[in-house]
Amino acid sequence: MAQQKETTLQISGMTCAACASHIEKGLKKIDGVHEANVNLTMERSKIKYDSDQTSVDEFEKKIQKLGYGVVHDKAEFDISGMTCAACANRVEKKLNKMQGISEASVNFALETASVEYNPHNVSPREMIDAIDKIGYTLQEKTDESTSQKDEAIHKQTIKFIVSAILSVPLFWTMVTHFEWLSFIWMPEILMNPWIQFALATPVQFIIGWQFYEGAYKALRNKSANMDVLVAMGTSAAYFYSIYLGWSWLNNERTDMPELYFEASAIIITLIVLGKLFEARAKGRTSQAIQKLLGLQAKTAIVKRDGKEQEVPVEEVEPGDIVIVKPGDKIPVDGEVQKGKSAVDESMLTGESLPIDKEKGDEVIGATINKNGVLQIKASKVGKDTALSQIVKVVEEAQSSKADIQRLADRVSGVFVPTVIGIAVITFIIWFMFVTPGDFGIALIPVISILVIACPCALGLATPTSIMAGSGRSAEIGVLFKGGEYLENTQNIQSIVLDKTGTVTKGKPSLTDVLPAENWTEEDLLQLAASLEKSSEHPLAIAIVEGAKAKGITLLDSKDFEALPGHGVQADIEGKMIRIGTRKWLEKEGVNLNDAEQSLQTFEEEGKTAMLVGEDDTFAGIIAVADTVKETSKEAVRRLKEAGLEVIMLTGDNTRTANSIARHVGIDRVIAEVLPEQKSDEIKKLKEQGKKVAMVGDGINDAPALATADIGMAIGTGTDVAIEAADITLMRGDLNSAADAVLMSRRTMRNIKQNLFYAFIYNTLGIPIAAIGLLAPWVAGAAMAFSSVSVVLNALRLQKVKLS
Repeated sequence: MAQQKETTLQISGMTCAACASHIEKGLKKIDGVHEANVNLTMERSKIKYDSDQTSVDEFEKKIQKLGYGVVHDKAEFDISGMTCAACANRVEKKLNKMQGISEASVNFALETASVEYNPHNVSPREMIDAIDKIGYTLQEKTDESTSQKDEAIHKQTIKFIVSAILSVPLFWTMVTHFEWLSFIWMPEILMNPWIQFALATPVQFIIGWQFYEGAYKALRNKSANMDVLVAMGTSAAYFYSIYLGWSWLNNERTDMPELYFEASAIIITLIVLGKLFEARAKGRTSQAIQKLLGLQAKTAIVKRDGKEQEVPVEEVEPGDIVIVKPGDKIPVDGEVQKGKSAVDESMLTGESLPIDKEKGDEVIGATINKNGVLQIKASKVGKDTALSQIVKVVEEAQSSKADIQRLADRVSGVFVPTVIGIAVITFIIWFMFVTPGDFGIALIPVISILVIACPCALGLATPTSIMAGSGRSAEIGVLFKGGEYLENTQNIQSIVLDKTGTVTKGKPSLTDVLPAENWTEEDLLQLAASLEKSSEHPLAIAIVEGAKAKGITLLDSKDFEALPGHGVQADIEGKMIRIGTRKWLEKEGVNLNDAEQSLQTFEEEGKTAMLVGEDDTFAGIIAVADTVKETSKEAVRRLKEAGLEVIMLTGDNTRTANSIARHVGIDRVIAEVLPEQKSDEIKKLKEQGKKVAMVGDGINDAPALATADIGMAIGTGTDVAIEAADITLMRGDLNSAADAVLMSRRTMRNIKQNLFYAFIYNTLGIPIAAIGLLAPWVAGAAMAFSSVSVVLNALRLQKVKLS
């Protein structure tokens, strides 16, 4: 049977959107690949495929064949338990068979293993566990080296320094090109063609080799990218300068020619500088993930064999008893087994006050234990914890593509060949008509066009904004499931709010017990609580807790049944007890004539009134109030200010719903809707041509969330409703819905600004260069600055304040 799998590969060697598009097309041509997305900014490819038809090895071979590299992490291990070379072979074979490991080498003499692996498919912990199962022990060596990105930045810095040292003297010679700077002293030696050749050659072929290499790979695979333009432009200037210099040295011409070594060298230097700035700035776009990862505890105190021992958090396993002391971070998700304390959950819920925890309560990893010692039974560890799930959502959002990015990718794909065509036409016009027969003069605008037109900024415009926007959103408690949702949320016109747990706290309390004739409050409450104790509904819990607070003993019930949208019933001491709606009890033969006035009074007060019947006799009314969240009124005001139509959708009765709606400022209410009918109401709104968002709890409202154009699951982060909605609002605050809409609009505005900056450099720069008003080195500086400006503009999203 076909098995669909998903993998992520880190790719090296991409320089612009054309590269990403080329790899994407190549991967999609492989049989068995269902979906392939390449993210230029994160240098990552996400692939969904049929494992019966293809494999990760084929993807790596394809990417390498296309002229790019697949980056692997490297882990070094010490091995114990080996006694001969056969042991080493066994360990090596086991490692090499694991999915995600590209190469594993075991040295028996040194008792070490070196493994290259894809961190998105396998982890060192999984390797350790696999080898442990065959009877040996792996222990990871401490890696004190800098990360790969830091190393790349370091190398790029060295390249720039060397290139700048060699280019500055050449830049100095450029003053001779400008009459108004002729007063500056110029060492005669710098004007010597041999000296200029000696300075320019290392820059062209050592520092600039990366552009030749990239251009060769692109052309070999019948595509064109930024490297092609840079290599063509600088090579034209460099080799034409050699030709002119050689002519002068061989006395073929008597006048000192105007050489262009400085143009090629300075262009390369400026582009290397731009790439350096870009790499540093791009590193900052992933700060949100680093901050989230930084919240995690590094070690845990685990109780094993009756002893407490401190271990790395990666070694904690489900079922372990973890000791958390006051002031320490809780290392994993779990359940309190012993102890009492208050836990600061603000990093997940936004709730500033610590939450009291005792035996049986759930706790979340990365939250902070404030004052008591807790013993916690680990339930979710590693990638299963709430924090890891949040990090995963953010990473996936940053890796995914918005529709506007796909458009930019398509433009980039045809941009380079178009620019080359424009450059050729420009050369012909200059050489034939503007300066007939003067090859050198005709070459200058061509070099400028090739350099100014590099599509780096175009490729960075969208993904950098998506990364920064989704990262900032995560920091304020809004998780976008993908870039497309970050893009589409801006278009929302109507936002539909569930009442319970969204507008209100979702934790109602018992307010009134109104017995019918011949009934007492105690008897009515005892029957109601005895029935509701079998239900997990928030209203049922409020009734049971209210009865227990009054010291009422609960009775046993049989044949409990919950009827969604109607109520609950059960047999208690031979009587059929029902609690539910007016319509349902009347249908079951209960006479409710005496209840109508009281029902209206409770409902007008915003309380939820439930009718109680014993067989066909009316027993009384139980009223429960769900208080409105303190932030709901402010959130509704913000949503209205954003131009949205705010609608409340609830299964509660109309009077209660209207009372709550008036309190928070909602003008339109759709009430008395059964759970299965909520999605129908969303469809009706969409049929009116509206773009609709639904805000609910992510579980009961799943059909409505799925039907809406954008589904927002509101929750407290304990079990993030990732699959139920397009956006998860972790902090349980309706303000987060307003934040989601505003962040989407800010991000899309930022993307449009970036695309404008990217296009303006090209659309203005190309014609200016074509008419000869743009020096090649200025074109190089402008091209480098365009990429840096786009990334820096995207980074502004990381400091957005919405309220």
